[in-house]
Amino acid sequence: MIFSSLFFLFAFLPAVILAYYGQYLLAKNRLRNLILLLFSYLFYLFGAPDFILFLAGSTLLDYAVGRFMDRFPGHKRLWLILSIVVNLGLLAWFKYANFMVDQTADALGRLGLDLSGWETVILPIGISFFTFQKLSYTIDVYRGRCRSVANVIDFAMYVALFPQLVAGPIVRFVDIRQQIENRVETWDRFYAGALRFSWGLSKKVILADTCGRFADLAFGYPAASLDTISAWVGALAYTLQIYLDFSAYSDMAIGLGMLFGFRFLENFNRPYSSFSLTDFWRRWHISLSRWFRDYLYIPLGGNRKGAARTYLNLTLVFLLCGFWHGANWTFVAWGAYHGLFLVAERITGLRRLPENRLRGLRRFLTLTIVVCGWVIFRSDNLSHAAGYFSAMFSLDVAGPAPWLLDLFDLKNTVLLLCAATALFLPSGNLGADGQLQKRKLLPAAAGIVVFTILLPWCVVIMASGNLNPFIYYRF
Repeated sequence: MIFSSLFFLFAFLPAVILAYYGQYLLAKNRLRNLILLLFSYLFYLFGAPDFILFLAGSTLLDYAVGRFMDRFPGHKRLWLILSIVVNLGLLAWFKYANFMVDQTADALGRLGLDLSGWETVILPIGISFFTFQKLSYTIDVYRGRCRSVANVIDFAMYVALFPQLVAGPIVRFVDIRQQIENRVETWDRFYAGALRFSWGLSKKVILADTCGRFADLAFGYPAASLDTISAWVGALAYTLQIYLDFSAYSDMAIGLGMLFGFRFLENFNRPYSSFSLTDFWRRWHISLSRWFRDYLYIPLGGNRKGAARTYLNLTLVFLLCGFWHGANWTFVAWGAYHGLFLVAERITGLRRLPENRLRGLRRFLTLTIVVCGWVIFRSDNLSHAAGYFSAMFSLDVAGPAPWLLDLFDLKNTVLLLCAATALFLPSGNLGADGQLQKRKLLPAAAGIVVFTILLPWCVVIMASGNLNPFIYYRF
């Protein structure tokens, strides 16, 4: 099940809201976490029915690990190792088994091993996200940042909570433990959540999918046949698509959480307004960046063991960040690409420049680096990426391809220009609690526009069936 579907919007979501708030009439608030758990499992059943027992079983394992670490503190390290090995082992198997077989098939064949009977391993939806959530819990219990949760329903609800189950943001247990037990639902928060969800849905259905039509054609076209203008339009369109698509999902997840009294941390902070690549990674997919920082980069030594060790740690973290995104050499190359530029910023001292110095030029250069990185990320393989770069920088100005001109009708042009405002937004700042500072509810007029114009427009588009899946569903 996806958020941008009529079934979710007009059947599933009203049902869970009615059940959630209806239980107050009979049981006050004692059943609210159980209701969210049951509906979250139902949500997962629609998308991955074969893996619902896998989700439940892995949840019970980490619940037990947390309890054992509190009860038997002398063996905490062993319990943590068990959690890490099982979680990462399952993630590696489901996500990378097919990739490793493809890469080693020829070599194994020469050794006499027949892989012709290999059955493709199917990837459970959302495994990259809920695996990292469960690991953050067991690691934080081990570190003493929080005690294990006693109520298995509360923990299972935390892992499976449907707003962020499939594509994040990665919500840490320590950030919402108090909310799991003592959250307060209010009409103002419910209205703000509905507005945030509807705005995210509009970003996805109206803007991101429009950009996706340009990007899909450009990257689906033979790279050798692309002219420079078409290649750049495709690269910029994908740059806009992946931001609008993923930030839209985060908006929708945050909005849905607010409907039930939760306050998730922000996952994006105008990343294309960054003035360095270091700044970009403070603003892009914030929950993932912080996860790698706190659970990998800092334990490796961070920047505390000299420059050479810092550069090695950065490179390793971003290689793993790239590999986390998928089993393809393009993702590894994309991670290495970002790690290389982050190391270069440290060596040259660019990351220490005052924010107001050469800000316009630095924003332009950072955006250019990011756009080129997305070309690697979007390409089917490394040779495709190389061909696409060749088209981008060959200065072939023969004229835009016919397919590109056909797409530039009035509606698509206007929507593409609206989407392009994401490239020029002023930078914002996150407060100490991870929320955007000075964030206010949209004024009443904007709410009227969202609910009376954008939301019905989204419904019409969804009814037509002309939708792209969320990009991060594949991860």
